[in-house]
Amino acid sequence: MSRVLRPARGAGTTLGAALALVALVGVPAMGASAQAPRETRARELLERYVEDQHVPGASVAVARDGRVLWSAGFGMANLELRVPVTAATRFRVGSISKALTSVAVAQLWDGGRLDLDVPVQRYVPGFPEKEHPITTRQLGGHLSGLPHYDREDIVNRVHYESVTHALDKFKDRPLLFTPGERFSYSSFGWNLISAVVEGAAGVPFLDYMEQRVFEPLGMTRTGPDRYAAIIPDRTAFYVVYPDGRTENGPAVDNSDVWAGGGFLSTAEDLTRFGEGVLGRAVLSPRGRELLFTRMTTTAGDSTGYGLGWSVRDLDGRRVVGHGGSHVGATAELLVDPTNRLVVAILTNSNNRGISALADELARLFAGR
Repeated sequence: MSRVLRPARGAGTTLGAALALVALVGVPAMGASAQAPRETRARELLERYVEDQHVPGASVAVARDGRVLWSAGFGMANLELRVPVTAATRFRVGSISKALTSVAVAQLWDGGRLDLDVPVQRYVPGFPEKEHPITTRQLGGHLSGLPHYDREDIVNRVHYESVTHALDKFKDRPLLFTPGERFSYSSFGWNLISAVVEGAAGVPFLDYMEQRVFEPLGMTRTGPDRYAAIIPDRTAFYVVYPDGRTENGPAVDNSDVWAGGGFLSTAEDLTRFGEGVLGRAVLSPRGRELLFTRMTTTAGDSTGYGLGWSVRDLDGRRVVGHGGSHVGATAELLVDPTNRLVVAILTNSNNRGISALADELARLFAGR
């Protein structure tokens, strides 16, 4: 099934001509009927979202118990070259990188190689001591007091040779509050966690992720978004304005933010990840519960966040996941442990409402 999008109102002549050729290309899961009622409804939801939000390209996958129930690509991975999105298209996953990295933290903790409650300097001795000690558990739950990015931090053009060198970007910034006092989202905290993983494991962070997380789960199309590398099937990245006007996103070097938001993946690879976290391939039940348990502040208030995972209720059952956004990317991963269901949505632009869209797909596919 394909459908031509109309050019966005207010778009320039060249962009309008390109958008007029954007076809919504579906990739049904093997053995699934594209005409089945829920797949038809899911396609309608995605088509409406792509058009309403002026999304150049999107990929979605829904899986249960190791089987892809539905997988589809919509629109263009590259508007200028008219390359359609397919199941192989690699998108930036933004802060879903935190959930990916959380598995490394849980593995090292479960194996006795990482103490979550000692100062991070045990594993990263070069990180300066602050007015209060910071632990890895506090970093993982956004309770550390470290700041989040400023606007000028997002579009990074400095190449850092290692995760420890990347700490130079923020290591001297003061804490916002006493660690544990309150929840305050900080991607810098997760960038520090990458150095903790490296120090605890004794191997480079990216090597650990490849060997202990991605390879065991068959995530062959997941890895770091290296700016200078030639990466097959990597999408282009776009900035979309409210009126639909679309521009190429600025060049970004993600070497400062691997654990916080620097990985590429596909929707189907993310469903493999979600299923792997629910199973025993890379995590013990103890490690999984560490990630999926809501943390609390020192005053006892729930944060609604575990260690690298958002934890909330959907229709009376606990679901976990993470959203992601970066230059030219918006993403959502939802895992429903009760129904053993995983939903992943990736786009190559900034857009809103993707979490609600993932919820609708989870409801649609929850029934057997």
